[in-house]
Amino acid sequence: MSAAVAVVPGCVIHAAGDLRVEDVPVPRPGPGEALVAVRYGGVCGSDLHYWRHGGVGDFRLREPMLLGHEVVGTVVAYGSPDTPGPAAGTSVAVHPATPCGVCPECADGRRNVCRDTRYLGSAARFPHVQGGFAARIVVPAGQLRALPAGLGMRRAALAEPLSVALHAVRRAGDLSGRHVLVTGAGPIGCLVVAAAKAAGAAHVTVTDLLPAALEYARAAGADTLVRADDPQDANWPAEVDTAVEASGVAAGLDTCLRLVRRGGVVVQLGMLPPGPSPFAGNLLVSREIELRGAFRFDGEFDGALRLLAAEPAFDALVSAAVPVRDAASAFELAADRSRSCKVLLDFGAAPAA
Repeated sequence: MSAAVAVVPGCVIHAAGDLRVEDVPVPRPGPGEALVAVRYGGVCGSDLHYWRHGGVGDFRLREPMLLGHEVVGTVVAYGSPDTPGPAAGTSVAVHPATPCGVCPECADGRRNVCRDTRYLGSAARFPHVQGGFAARIVVPAGQLRALPAGLGMRRAALAEPLSVALHAVRRAGDLSGRHVLVTGAGPIGCLVVAAAKAAGAAHVTVTDLLPAALEYARAAGADTLVRADDPQDANWPAEVDTAVEASGVAAGLDTCLRLVRRGGVVVQLGMLPPGPSPFAGNLLVSREIELRGAFRFDGEFDGALRLLAAEPAFDALVSAAVPVRDAASAFELAADRSRSCKVLLDFGAAPAA
């Protein structure tokens, strides 16, 4: 008689609106791979898009997929004893990307836009790349990063979205002494605030529709808060040096283009809906505005961990840690920005069965 296969809970999306917590087999690591016991997984905007709409932009679900790419946990074992990596028992964050290393983008040092990357919990390719929302996952050992001393796993779960924010700030150029506008005070927008401050921005103004979201931006270090739906708000700046659009809506991009100074830089970070998006393109010409895209990240992951270790104020952005068996309520909470900023799934009480 064959031995029973150990299973653990996993958060699987089947179609729009069809999110299930299922028992999934504990995977076995192969050569060059590590088995990780996941403790926390951050619910990202892309996870919410898969849940609500069955896809993210042009990436559509074609098969059931484990969600999640913001994961931290503990190294359990390696597939072979000579695999380099943090020792078993070490607390780690998982870099979610495995670029191909050979495409023109990788050769040009832009691995974040690799045309053949594998990214945890992504339907960009088929078969889909299964994600990290399971109590045990296997990943390439090279994707593991030991947590810096003093950094707990709950705060470390912000490493992936903070890396996205750091990359957007890098795309913006030198922010020393600059006035920066951030449109959208969701989790990414709030982390852009913190990243801009860390990069030397002298003043950060944040806009959003929701007062609660703006208060999270204040906790992240924003200097000025503006209600985006109130053109009479006295806090609207006359002009800013640099703008980062983090809301993913055309109105946010329009605001950035109209408020950035002549010759300024606008970074489009929020994922706009698929298809054409209207914007004030005439301003790019008459004001020589530079419009730059920002997608994911690469080496910023290590910098994100160092920044998290140095700044306990990031704790204020984690609204809740919800047991994975209650994933439905966690997703509902994460989707309600009047009640939350970053919501984590907690796999800590989910041992293999």
